[in-house]
Amino acid sequence: MRGRWISAKQVGLSNPSLVNGLLMRVFVLSTGRCGSTTFTRACEHFTNYTSGHEIRARKVGPVRLSYPDHHIENDNRLTWFLGRLDRAFGNSAFYVHLTRDVDAVAHSFAKRMSWEGAILPAYANGIIMNGTKVNPNAENLDFAYDYIDTVTSNIEHFLKDKTMKMNFSLEEAESDFPAFCEKIAANGDLDAATAEFKINHNASR
Repeated sequence: MRGRWISAKQVGLSNPSLVNGLLMRVFVLSTGRCGSTTFTRACEHFTNYTSGHEIRARKVGPVRLSYPDHHIENDNRLTWFLGRLDRAFGNSAFYVHLTRDVDAVAHSFAKRMSWEGAILPAYANGIIMNGTKVNPNAENLDFAYDYIDTVTSNIEHFLKDKTMKMNFSLEEAESDFPAFCEKIAANGDLDAATAEFKINHNASR
């Protein structure tokens, strides 16, 4: 059976991709390991937005932030491009701060410390110069919590002056996701979209 459909008309917008007269792009900012893949899958049920997960994460130069119109992008590495993101989009985009229980995120990251290309070893040995070598008594969890604190504070500072934004807790997805849909005037199957949060996507928990 087809689920409930959400419509721009329900929130009083004639153009579902315009809020306050601004063309919409949506950026979901997070530490990672907090449901970003699931969030992307849920947004794939929208009919008036495309939804992507790290679609430009391997790009360099201006194309790194060259996102299409009517698009929802979920990429935790955007937290290291916040200055450029502000310059490119500022208040003309909608921003989501996606979070999950901090302990769960830290333990999930700690399991990935040896993964090539993963963000935590890059942080532990790049942002923190040779961190694992010069801090031999530090555990993977120590670096994970430090990374989470750094990225979370970066996001919170970036969002201080943004007018179109919301906090989204993975644990509260059942209520937060419908609220998100209304804020961006999404069209789509709300029941099918919300059901994605009951599936473990990318689940190395």
